[in-house]
Amino acid sequence: MGNRLEKAYPWIVVVLLWVVALLNYMDRQMLSTMREYIAADITQLQQAEAFGALMAVFLWIYAAVSPFAGTVADRVSRKWLIVGSLAVWSTVTLLMGYCTTFSQLKWLRGLMGVSEALYIPSGLSLIADYHSGKSRSLAVGIHMTGLYLGQALGGFGANLASALTWQQTFHWFGIIGIVYAAILIFCLKEARPAPASPNASSVIPGEAKGSPSRESIWKSFALIFSNIAFWAILFFFASSSMPGWATKNWLPTLFQGSLDIPMEKAGPIATITIAFASFIGILIGGPLSDRWVKRNLRGRIYTSAMGLAMMIPALVLIGLGHGIAAAVAAGLLFGIGYGMFDTNNMPILCQFVPRRLRATAYGFMNTVGVAMGAVCTQVLGRMQDGGHLGAAFALLGVVTALALLVQLTVLKPVTDDMA
Repeated sequence: MGNRLEKAYPWIVVVLLWVVALLNYMDRQMLSTMREYIAADITQLQQAEAFGALMAVFLWIYAAVSPFAGTVADRVSRKWLIVGSLAVWSTVTLLMGYCTTFSQLKWLRGLMGVSEALYIPSGLSLIADYHSGKSRSLAVGIHMTGLYLGQALGGFGANLASALTWQQTFHWFGIIGIVYAAILIFCLKEARPAPASPNASSVIPGEAKGSPSRESIWKSFALIFSNIAFWAILFFFASSSMPGWATKNWLPTLFQGSLDIPMEKAGPIATITIAFASFIGILIGGPLSDRWVKRNLRGRIYTSAMGLAMMIPALVLIGLGHGIAAAVAAGLLFGIGYGMFDTNNMPILCQFVPRRLRATAYGFMNTVGVAMGAVCTQVLGRMQDGGHLGAAFALLGVVTALALLVQLTVLKPVTDDMA
């Protein structure tokens, strides 16, 4: 029985962290659809630019903390980082229900950025350590569906605020997260180092063969940034993050205006359509990548590229299309493509960065990706005030096309799992 549990535990870890991922995105996403209800009490939020600034402060703080969050995750227990970050951001969610001023919301939103930044590098590197190449993309992808479902459930924030109040909505989800953090203390375990694969490479460009197994923080940074492949990964991840954050923060607003429907309908249509489609994208992209890489080391890259290629026409249709059929079709196409792309980011990183530096490297990816998302969120707020939000979404398709070009021309792995 114990042996069977040990064999199943890598997938139990995915399930445990799936719930954390769900809470991670749900707690941050609720604010985007409860704006009208909160603005009735905090009138400054009636301006789209002020709302964009509130959403962006989370992203800027998240971006600033992420590289150091990844570095810490490479050096201490990821279990306790995950438990601690969940407890803190859930407490912040609880406290947001007591806010009476814009300033209070902004401070708490910034603190949420600090606490949530600690989770993703820790969670993804822990899953990558528990799952070898034969199941890595699928395991990471299943975990990412928690993020998508959290985003979708966050789309019901307006419905919950209408049925209860926006204050009670924040209170209840904060309490749920605090209780689950206590459960993880007893259920989550740190991964033991696994023996290196016989075919795995242990040296990255710019690293001497005699390098110590645990470098200083600054030497770790230098090793990561001396790798040209990491720069390419950083670029296409950041470029693709802009449409990702745009759909999270502004798609409900775009659908509300273009379809002329209330936010109680626009929020769920925007979030559920993309979340459902992203889940399909993961079910396609995860197994496809895990199989393809056995025959061709660029299989994960090609799978991710297929996803990016689907996102390009979807963004144009989201921005310029008319009617609910076009909106749903564009959302489905974007979601499937984004799922195929998203499920392969950490597995592709594992092809170019050794395990001792992966959380740090992913932290930098988060930093640049989220910073670009913050810029995009604020710019889209101004474009919404000017009535050009749809055109902005269409232009993001051009950015995604550039990311696709860089991905296909630069990344040429020599192993699937750098030790």
